[in-house]
Amino acid sequence: QVQMVESGGGSVQAGGSLRLSCSASGDTSSANCMSWFRQGPGREREGVASIDTNSGATRYAGSVKGRFTISQDNAKNTLYLQMNSLKPEDTAMYYCASGQSRFCPTLSEYRYNYWGQGTQVTVSS
Repeated sequence: QVQMVESGGGSVQAGGSLRLSCSASGDTSSANCMSWFRQGPGREREGVASIDTNSGATRYAGSVKGRFTISQDNAKNTLYLQMNSLKPEDTAMYYCASGQSRFCPTLSEYRYNYWGQGTQVTVSS
């Protein structure tokens, strides 16, 4: 079992920045893949960024590439998402997820077993 707890969400104006954190605990050694997903109002959940915790390889959704950066601190079992140049369309609940997958990094939610409760990000114009 892996427990995931997100933090760092909030309200920001367009063009601003936020850094999300996800603290993982439990049997974290069983998961090689960690990612951020989001679900905006009236929208389906979508993958935002993924990282292979062993190789450091990353993958981003086209809508955030160049603006968001996923990173990890293995010593702290913590995942980060640095979000710059935020847009109103980035408004969503953001979730971190972890799993074991040979397809990592992957933005397919079906590859993930463990999910956090989410942290809200609101971007105003």
